[in-house]
Amino acid sequence: MMTILDKYIIRNFLGTLFFMMLLLIVVFVVIDIQNHYQEFSENGFSIPDTLEQYYPYYVVWAMNIFASILVFISVIYFTSRLANNTEIVAITSSGTSFFRFSRPYLIVGILIALASFMTNHFLLPWANIKKNEFNVQTLTGNKKQAYEANQNISSQISPTEYLFVNSYNRQNKRGTGFLYQRFNDKRILLQEIRATEIYWSETDTTYVLGNYYEKEISPQGKVISLKNGQTLKKHFDFTPDELLPEAFVAETMNTPELTKFIQREKMKGANNVNIYLNELHQRTSSSVAVIILTFLALSLSSTKKRGGIGINLAIGISCAFVYIFSFQALQIFSSKGIMASWLAVWLPNFVFGIITLIVYLKRAYA
Repeated sequence: MMTILDKYIIRNFLGTLFFMMLLLIVVFVVIDIQNHYQEFSENGFSIPDTLEQYYPYYVVWAMNIFASILVFISVIYFTSRLANNTEIVAITSSGTSFFRFSRPYLIVGILIALASFMTNHFLLPWANIKKNEFNVQTLTGNKKQAYEANQNISSQISPTEYLFVNSYNRQNKRGTGFLYQRFNDKRILLQEIRATEIYWSETDTTYVLGNYYEKEISPQGKVISLKNGQTLKKHFDFTPDELLPEAFVAETMNTPELTKFIQREKMKGANNVNIYLNELHQRTSSSVAVIILTFLALSLSSTKKRGGIGINLAIGISCAFVYIFSFQALQIFSSKGIMASWLAVWLPNFVFGIITLIVYLKRAYA
């Protein structure tokens, strides 16, 4: 049963966290508007337009990125305040163990971690789609030219299927010079489709081939059928964004879609699979980090120190910096193939988890 103490700590925890989140949102939005105001205005977007069409999704992205650090700083701040007011001493002196005192921290930490988990795996990819769509509309200069440039595609889309496009435009989702080939397990050609153009039909989510020529061949090499025509609708098991993936394409897929996409990229032998694996693993590891950093903050700030809240915040910010730096550095190593993706993403949690356990038990039995 939840006691007055539990409710008091939970109220302080959530109140401090919401205040810091609101403060950070205001700072982030103001700074981002200042940095991109010219790009927005050149593309015909006013400040109210961006506040409606872009920043709600930007805020979801930013808050989720910094969720664990915000929780960490919030716990450091309000727990230090309790310690400085000798409230923690009074609570533990009344017979309440430090383990029992920690229970509301665990409750809130788990709830925030679960919310972060669901956001990472499902809500954030949707928000990233909206955010990135707006970013594309506000591209200028060389970035816009690079995005709109036609590109060549040569891709293995399954163990037995290959697809080639001479010139593909990701903005229009249209290409020219199309070739599709399907082989059997013995690498004998069974089907070939050529077309002068290919484009994506949003209405029925299929690819449309223009001026096509289709040939089917038996395993013995005999032509079974020949077809040609003006248009042919063809379903492939990938979207236009996956056909010519951007580096950020992984962040726009929910976890089932991303898992499937990674399997396909591995099959194709893509050399940037670790970037996508990093995205997949960090969706869970960042949620677990919320609980780890909650208890690390509690252990560091629950004892009254001579420097007061200031010294605890300094220690907290230093720890947060080390955590962020190590997390980002290890992901760079992973993306270069120097380290396994799961290890790079989970190692900071493993190290900080051990440190947290040691510090927490030391504080509990002090």
